[in-house]
Amino acid sequence: MSEILKIGLTKDHNKKIIETSEIDLIAGKGIIGDRHFKDFNDPLNQLTIIESENIDEYNLKNKLNIPYLNFRRNIVTKGIKLNDLVEKKISIGSVILNVIDLCRPCRHLSEKLNRNDIIKEFMRKGGVRCQIINDGRISIGDQIKII
Repeated sequence: MSEILKIGLTKDHNKKIIETSEIDLIAGKGIIGDRHFKDFNDPLNQLTIIESENIDEYNLKNKLNIPYLNFRRNIVTKGIKLNDLVEKKISIGSVILNVIDLCRPCRHLSEKLNRNDIIKEFMRKGGVRCQIINDGRISIGDQIKII
């Protein structure tokens, strides 16, 4: 069973991601209250999702305990392989999403985590980028369904 484990956002770029129990999304704009929310938003910036299992594996391998939300994605999942969803539609809560691309790690994330190996380790494990198709809400514990 796949589900939403953690949700986070931040109003300002480069600031700490704040955990929340739910988010409201607007089609074509993003997450209300998030740093990337704006009119006519690029679909690549509307919503990001990452697998908890990839973070757990990295932490275990490196004897670390980096919190899920420190990886700067909006949603952390459990029980689903996100890479398999690229170019598919999914529903989470009342929201339909178009999974459009892999979310590749960047130098900024590497610097934030103070880890030189992040780009290499998360090249195909950094999650996915999603376009928001309809307005709605996503909450902790919501199921992820492939449409």
